[in-house]
Amino acid sequence: MKEVYILAVRQAEPVPLETLRGAFESSDVEVAVDEAGHSLSIRAGEARTDIQFESLESALDLETDFLTGTEESQAALKNARGFYRLSIEPGRPQPSVAVFEALWCARTLMEQAGEGVLLDLTAFKLHDAADVEEITELDFDIRDHVNLHAIAVEESTTPLWVHSHGMDKFGVPDLEVFQLAEEDLPPAESFLQQLCLDIAFGNSPPLRTAVEAGEDAFMLVPADEARASLMGISPEAWEGHEGRYLTVLSASGRHNVTRLLAPYRDQFEEEPEEVSAALLAQAQQLLPAFKARFLRKGLMEPTSFRIRAPFESHPEDEAIEEDLWVEVLSWDHEAVIGKLVDGGAHTTEWRKGAQVRVDESSINAIALFRDGHALDDEQLRAALSSERPS
Repeated sequence: MKEVYILAVRQAEPVPLETLRGAFESSDVEVAVDEAGHSLSIRAGEARTDIQFESLESALDLETDFLTGTEESQAALKNARGFYRLSIEPGRPQPSVAVFEALWCARTLMEQAGEGVLLDLTAFKLHDAADVEEITELDFDIRDHVNLHAIAVEESTTPLWVHSHGMDKFGVPDLEVFQLAEEDLPPAESFLQQLCLDIAFGNSPPLRTAVEAGEDAFMLVPADEARASLMGISPEAWEGHEGRYLTVLSASGRHNVTRLLAPYRDQFEEEPEEVSAALLAQAQQLLPAFKARFLRKGLMEPTSFRIRAPFESHPEDEAIEEDLWVEVLSWDHEAVIGKLVDGGAHTTEWRKGAQVRVDESSINAIALFRDGHALDDEQLRAALSSERPS
């Protein structure tokens, strides 16, 4: 068993074990209390989560600046007096399942223990109750479970070492890539997030084996082997990063992975102004017909109505706007209620699958999907003029 989460709460006294037993126990969940009555073991199928409580008489002496989370979450952690320690068997029965079940346990504890904050010990992340609820309700987003960290470790035009924190709770080493420039960071993070996601769902590439990725290929090699070919990096660079790592190399065994990142650069390029203008003009012209056609949509019609609008997020405390697509669920008066088709690229403030409200006036693009395929302009116009299917 490995301790992966700590739920920190204000109360120094634990919720009675019998109360917790009643909250957890169900037809598909088994609850066992240890003989001393100090801890619980929760089993859901093959997944097991152990919970143990401890208390402190004074505030926790912990530097929280290195943790990702709101100021309110950091303050809640510092002021906590009670701590529920959650341990799992990483990777059993499947990497993401063990973590997901532990998060459901944390959510149940939060509902019983009152105000609290959840610390991910592997990723150095803080989650408040609303965050945990979203993580357990919405589509899986690897960014909720993994932190990516960039450090300059050498004197060159490509000095950055980018690595993950958090994969340990999935029962696998963290990932790393070297010799990156500042402009490589967004595509490198996108690539590593996708690779972490695949591994979290049990799809880990074999070691030292070339894996095709877009126009190039890569392989994963244990860090102690891969780092041997790096020159001029001080051993001090690894201080505080003594965990297990797998290094991403090119298929030829080199650290330069610039070509590998090429497919991931496009998503961070700004949309050409002429394209944005054309999409906006189309949306403004067709929006009344688009709305009317949605309102007469057939119950079993395999058509998805989507709109795009700007959403504000705050990477590194800077407010930026990002255009996100929303699948329309309902439309009343001058507002759309829908769910995000894709989460925000910069933060997890807007998670995939989250329900959102969009004012008609902010819509800057529209799209129709039928059987999973986007309609072109001619097909879109024809669909908007059709009657409601019988």
